Amino acid sequence: MADGFALTEATYYILLSLVRPRHGYGIMQLTEELSGGRVHLAAGTLYGALNALCAKGWILLLPAEDDSRRKEYVLTEKGRQVLKGEVARLRELADNGERILREE
Repeated sequence: MADGFALTEATYYILLSLVRPRHGYGIMQLTEELSGGRVHLAAGTLYGALNALCAKGWILLLPAEDDSRRKEYVLTEKGRQVLKGEVARLRELADNGERILREE
């Protein structure tokens, strides 16, 4: 859980996609793939989210190569902990749902 709140699905997939360094277009592609097409990020939405995640210290903008315009981002240790907390929260939700449905 992040700061006491659940992550949005888009934020969850952005963080998940940044376990390895990735540029914006790669983040958009992987997020759409992992979500089965449910999460489609427009460039403006993505870069607003990336700026916010950088400000929180959850991701890091990597230094660019001199001749490259591509910006690559990667998950920080703080971001990894947030992501692990969210995975645990989602697992608890699913486990509780399955347990209650089995009792019917």
